[in-house]
Amino acid sequence: MSAPVKIAVLDDYQGISEPKFRALDPAKYEVSFFKDTLLPYNHPDTPQSVKDQLVTRLEPFTVISTMRERTPFPRELITRLPNLKLLLTTGNRNLALDLPAFQERGIPVAGALGGSDSTTEHCVALVLAAARNVAQDDLSVKTGGWQTVPTVGLGGKVFGTVGLGRLGAAVARIMAVAFGMRVVAWSDNLTQERADEKARETGLSVEDQDGEKTFRVVSKEELFRTADVVSVHLVLSDRSMGGIAARELEMMKPSAIFVNTSRGPLVVEKDLLDVLEKGKIRAAALDVFDLEPLPLDSRWRTTIWGQDGRSRVLLTPHMGYVEEATLNVWYDEQIKNLQRWQRGEELVRSLY
Repeated sequence: MSAPVKIAVLDDYQGISEPKFRALDPAKYEVSFFKDTLLPYNHPDTPQSVKDQLVTRLEPFTVISTMRERTPFPRELITRLPNLKLLLTTGNRNLALDLPAFQERGIPVAGALGGSDSTTEHCVALVLAAARNVAQDDLSVKTGGWQTVPTVGLGGKVFGTVGLGRLGAAVARIMAVAFGMRVVAWSDNLTQERADEKARETGLSVEDQDGEKTFRVVSKEELFRTADVVSVHLVLSDRSMGGIAARELEMMKPSAIFVNTSRGPLVVEKDLLDVLEKGKIRAAALDVFDLEPLPLDSRWRTTIWGQDGRSRVLLTPHMGYVEEATLNVWYDEQIKNLQRWQRGEELVRSLY
């Protein structure tokens, strides 16, 4: 009888995957779960000892299940995993995987699709929480205080979406319909014609009753100068990485709110921290960061936000997609792909 296939399941903080993988025949599969995320192999601050620790952890396994970009797989790491024969990830895009390196090694990589409105809902929740000062007021009440600072209304204000893809358009639609916000949009290749199509796709008219475009395309500069809420909805790529920096952030109104539920590296983190520490905008609400999980000594964790002239800051731990139903679908698809791979069948949603 052949030895069981060794499987590593990485970074499933909620344990959604465990009953699914444990239901596999233990005579055929030996599954290990790792909930502590080590520093990324390719991060400049990762010491060689931690790189070696990651290799030691992963080297025994034939199959690895990974969650989004939590554990990157650069070429150098892939070459140090001689036993790896299958990589299962979640979603249909993962910039943290060196797909050409996997392909050269003949290692199949399969994604999983379980779409929902989770990130859209989380983004809207962050916008509202920042505008209504929810986090600080909650802390005040729980620690013996009462009201803190006045909140701000959104009605008739300008919502600026940096990116008008599926998520950007969905959030913009909610802000326009629910709160009467005027929407402006920008991305490198966005045209007014395409923005009009997006309005139609979301069930809105191209123009409002005053003849103004529902999703009005503007320059990058105009968006950052005029928006009361700036929300980032770009796909992370070599071109978009670091595209929001001091120049853009310092254009924002002192009363503005900055929101990022896309990817941390889209924004130059040091520049955003500097702007917020100087209190140049009202607030920021962030679900994503350059390095995740955030180190305990991160400036995001150690700074006392909202005091001594600093902006108010609301932080969540990359929860935009962490919805139980979505995670269940993703891991169900991973199990099916694992079984297809063992039978020699074509994988569903191969990433190359």
